[in-house]
Amino acid sequence: MQTQILGLVTPLMALFFAVTFVVLWRVGRMKRHVLGFGIAYALSAVGFLITHLLPADAFYVFHMTQIFYSLASVVMLASVCERAGQRLHLGSFVAVYLISALTLAVAVSFSNDVGPRLIIVNMGYGVMFAMGVTTLLTARRRSVMDIAIIAVMAFQAVDFLVRPTLTLLFEQSIPAAVYRDSIYYSLIGLVLGVKGVTTAMVLIGAAIAEWTTALRESSERDALTGLQNRGSFEQSIRKLLPRAQTERRPLSLVVADIDHFKQVNDIWGHQAGDQAISGFGKLIRETVRGCDIAGRIGGEEFCIAVWNCETEPAHRLAERIRQTFVRLEHAGLSDDIRLTASFGVATARDRETYEQLFARADAALYRAKSKGRDRVENAEDRRQDAAASEPNPEPVELKRSAG
Repeated sequence: MQTQILGLVTPLMALFFAVTFVVLWRVGRMKRHVLGFGIAYALSAVGFLITHLLPADAFYVFHMTQIFYSLASVVMLASVCERAGQRLHLGSFVAVYLISALTLAVAVSFSNDVGPRLIIVNMGYGVMFAMGVTTLLTARRRSVMDIAIIAVMAFQAVDFLVRPTLTLLFEQSIPAAVYRDSIYYSLIGLVLGVKGVTTAMVLIGAAIAEWTTALRESSERDALTGLQNRGSFEQSIRKLLPRAQTERRPLSLVVADIDHFKQVNDIWGHQAGDQAISGFGKLIRETVRGCDIAGRIGGEEFCIAVWNCETEPAHRLAERIRQTFVRLEHAGLSDDIRLTASFGVATARDRETYEQLFARADAALYRAKSKGRDRVENAEDRRQDAAASEPNPEPVELKRSAG
């Protein structure tokens, strides 16, 4: 009875961690890889319960255990790889499982000794974790937490590949009927417990770190658009600009402003105006790259810092956003109304401050407004029209769709 009770400690602990990860995922509104950690722990708990509660000499016990442990391994590795921005080659994992399962079926059919079975299934898990570690090592992220995750996954691989062979050197043959009374079974409960706690502590630490980062970033985000707010954007570009100048990389700034926005609020109300701002922010988020910085710096004014980008590609980026925005439909506005935006582009010069860069981009935006709006002007364009300094009469109506 005491052995039975002690044997329940490891699966119950795994279930506790499964619930912990699900709660973190739910309460923290975290990404799905945190839920994946919980699912992996739940599957491993089921696998151990099968081994512990079903008849030890039943032929199907090892097969059922292998299914749940293999699923737990794949879900765990897929989750940590997704966290690192990598993707597993699932076909390879299926191949490893099928080879192990077929070999296990042969071992179960021809021998009552669980030793070969243990080596077969653990070798399969070890190969899976080794493949997962290899995938993680190709990721670009290398924070302390990333290294800790790689370390615990590598420990899992080594343990699965080495432990069964070393244990069986001392245990020799283990008949299925006495498997739960063997040294190996006592050892595996201890090792799984230590691995489970160690891995869970690292992954919980990673999840909490991600949660903390998300909370900090949410305070730096504009609630309406999801872009950085003005303070956060300016702080980011003040760090990015010196880096670009040190590394001799071009950095361009795009300043954008929704045209005739006051008319939107006056005619259709502030809720419609918020919808328009939200739509423009979403368009910017979906267009810029991960290395770029985008922020809402005023009511209807936006900025994009385009990393490692000369003035012409930055101009084309602004033009692409402009052309897409003019085709967007906006909730709360008349069906035939299309909004437009004007853009100014400038590329940082040597020893130029953010204030100087912004002033040149903003001046280009003013030229776009003075030339009739719904256009992109580039501060690096040396061709200055005489008319550019004198505002043209502005249209008094919003653009209507061709329909």
